[in-house]
Amino acid sequence: MSAPFATIPDDGTPLRVVVVGAGGMGRAWLRTVQESALVELAGIVDLDLDAARAGAAAIGLPDLPVGTGTAQLASDVGAHAVINVTVPVAHHPVTSEALAAGLPVLGEKPVASTVVQGLSLAAASELTGQLFMVSQSRRYNRHLFEAKRLSASLGSVGIVSAEFFKAPHFGGFRDAMDHPLLLDMAIHQFDMARFLLDADPVSVFCEEYNPSWSWYRGDAGATAIFEMTGGERFVFTGSWCSPGQETSWNAAWRISGEHGTVLWDGDSEPVSSLLFPSGTGSEDPGEEIAGSLRDFVTAVRTGNTPMGQVHQNIMSLAMVEAAMLSASTGTRVSVDAFLEESYSEAVLTERDPDVLEVLKSWTSVRRALTPPAHQPN
Repeated sequence: MSAPFATIPDDGTPLRVVVVGAGGMGRAWLRTVQESALVELAGIVDLDLDAARAGAAAIGLPDLPVGTGTAQLASDVGAHAVINVTVPVAHHPVTSEALAAGLPVLGEKPVASTVVQGLSLAAASELTGQLFMVSQSRRYNRHLFEAKRLSASLGSVGIVSAEFFKAPHFGGFRDAMDHPLLLDMAIHQFDMARFLLDADPVSVFCEEYNPSWSWYRGDAGATAIFEMTGGERFVFTGSWCSPGQETSWNAAWRISGEHGTVLWDGDSEPVSSLLFPSGTGSEDPGEEIAGSLRDFVTAVRTGNTPMGQVHQNIMSLAMVEAAMLSASTGTRVSVDAFLEESYSEAVLTERDPDVLEVLKSWTSVRRALTPPAHQPN
């Protein structure tokens, strides 16, 4: 079977990339790209050219080409791929432009501002035959992979729980968001649960709340119970205004199965209640965004589907939006029903006629988002 996206054979030279977005996270990506032997930074795109120049200077490349247009700069410098580190509202237009220009894209999470836009990007990836991978960077953690390996010894898993309690005083936009915890942070734990269980969401019941001492305008606390496709339950409980005895940014995890339990504090080696867990050690996935970058380059070079491929990743954002809908309505939300509503909206709002034709060709959203149904035409 041919690769589900175009590949760029390895000729022994680094993959030339342009980074779009020179803000705080953009700077982190610039450093990571600069430190990697797999890629070569060919240019920086930002609507603020001074920010782009400052980002280039910060990594010791003051003469690096900069520009305000993704496709144009990529063409000018002969780039092979794009790394999209813009704010979420820009994810859809920037990624669409790059895919249409024949460029594979590695993008920051979330896939887009909404599942509706994510579906559009999945269709655009199919149309162009180009890889769009979302950097769900907290998957790239050796301890998470080890927790998954240990959990294979537990027999049938019934419950996975994640507790997340932090008290960051960010200031700025997060303090004014409507759903600061669910929308900005919980997507990491939701995505990690999908990875641990090799399962997708079926339904969710969620409550949001804001403790009296919270400094956030929106609800800074939430508890969500997901039914997953294997019948398991994933329970997330978190707060962004809980000082003292704080958890890891990765959360604290319990994986409970018929034969035992695996615990992971989010930072250290996970532990199992079983004396002789099966297996001989976990693979090294790389660390956070460096792991994402390595996975992306390997995928583009080999055609192997990476973690975070757009069709697969949309389900993580769907978990967030379905949880928000449940909290706002006070009802249990069917994820399939939510996906179908999002799909209907995507069809109604899609402006590119060719992308629209791909969307209309899908007979089921769930099936379209499940490999190998996303093979390009």
